[in-house]
Amino acid sequence: MPFINSVSNNNKLVRIYYEDMGEGKPVVFIHGWPLSGSMWEYQVTQLPQQGLRCITYDRRGFGRSDRPYGGYDYNTLAGDLKCLLDELDLNDVTLVGFSMGGGEVAKYFSLYGGERVSKVVLVSAVVPFLLKTDDNPDGVPQEHFDKNRKAMMEDRPGFLETFNNDFYGTGADKHPVTEAYLANSLTKAMDASPIATIECAKSFSSTDFRKDLLKIKVPTLIIHGDKDKTVPIKLTGEQSAKLITGSVLKVYEGAPHGLWFTHKEKLNKDLIDFIKPGGMSLPAPGQNEKSDTEQTASFMSV
Repeated sequence: MPFINSVSNNNKLVRIYYEDMGEGKPVVFIHGWPLSGSMWEYQVTQLPQQGLRCITYDRRGFGRSDRPYGGYDYNTLAGDLKCLLDELDLNDVTLVGFSMGGGEVAKYFSLYGGERVSKVVLVSAVVPFLLKTDDNPDGVPQEHFDKNRKAMMEDRPGFLETFNNDFYGTGADKHPVTEAYLANSLTKAMDASPIATIECAKSFSSTDFRKDLLKIKVPTLIIHGDKDKTVPIKLTGEQSAKLITGSVLKVYEGAPHGLWFTHKEKLNKDLIDFIKPGGMSLPAPGQNEKSDTEQTASFMSV
């Protein structure tokens, strides 16, 4: 199996599992919490047919990567990403960060100046800042994250089963994904290290990326669902669009957090249009593409 070796931050070698498919302009997909790189199945089976080289990898502690006891802060995680780009010698890269993965993208630009990267896509991303503080009054109270942490420590399968319903927007009268898909998603989440699951939740809920986003100076597409209960668009996508100069905010009406699956055809088309040469053009700074749908969903879980 293919691995790269990362000695990010703590100098303890950690093996990071990756998959590399197709030929052409490289696209590196960074998965969300609490899944693995395998979540991108419905992208990497389609985009290589359009002349794109798709690289997925498992964050440390998840999937087939090593499971160290520590190193789940974003500086270390961004260092793992750098090791991947360097070891594979990738250039003219598009980074696609979903949910928690958006944090790695932001921190990579802050720490390493966006070396090797020419475009960015943030999908349902947790940036710029989730936690409620004096200077972020619309954020989520710490008590909410503490409650989630306690629930994970007491009954991780039970917590994740409930989490999945909000994640994919399922309900009594809504079934955007099958029971089989929900079960598979729960299995993948449970395959992760419990320590990594808990510590990464702490990292994405408490890390302030506002200054990091200012360092992104490449064409950036922000995609977010207006029915995202997990990472509400008003707190994240809309704020990111204000911080990243010249970015495009594309709102998927009716889409939940897990839109990479529920809206996979639309997402794949938008990725291809944006990434390929001569694709989607960006507006002038401050002219972001938005829908007029009002975001009314409350933050349920993350």
